[in-house]
Amino acid sequence: MAEKRPITPEGYERIQDEMRRLWHEDRPRIVQEVADAAAQGDRSENAEYIYGKKKLREIDRRMRYLTKVTKQVKVVDPKDNAADFVQFGATVDLEDEDGKTRCYTIVGEDEVDAKRGRISMKSPMGKALLGHRVGDDVVVVRPAGEIELVLTGLKYG
Repeated sequence: MAEKRPITPEGYERIQDEMRRLWHEDRPRIVQEVADAAAQGDRSENAEYIYGKKKLREIDRRMRYLTKVTKQVKVVDPKDNAADFVQFGATVDLEDEDGKTRCYTIVGEDEVDAKRGRISMKSPMGKALLGHRVGDDVVVVRPAGEIELVLTGLKYG
């Protein structure tokens, strides 16, 4: 069996919340909409019925995916991994060559959220940061070219 992928407690809880919402709110609502549409008669030309069935398939597909993910991950609390170098769960502050600062949290593949600064430990940036300490220069190889950053801060949790 393959090694389980790490996920933060926060990321795992978000998956659980989504599954609960899909199962207890979204799916029952769509089932009722489909039943109401079916009661109107001819289903072959009933757009509400056809659309509702499609939405149910999408919800079921997403639930199967999330269930599969929960079986393939291991919850790892970043506070338990706290170290003086970057590893899973670290929140890092970086400064680029122009003095612009950025903040990222190194997370598992299943909880990436670029808008919130949560990057995968397997992404080019994540890979480049792993193992570095505050004050280190980090070279990140990106499709747009290399960029050099300085690791200015590191914390866990």
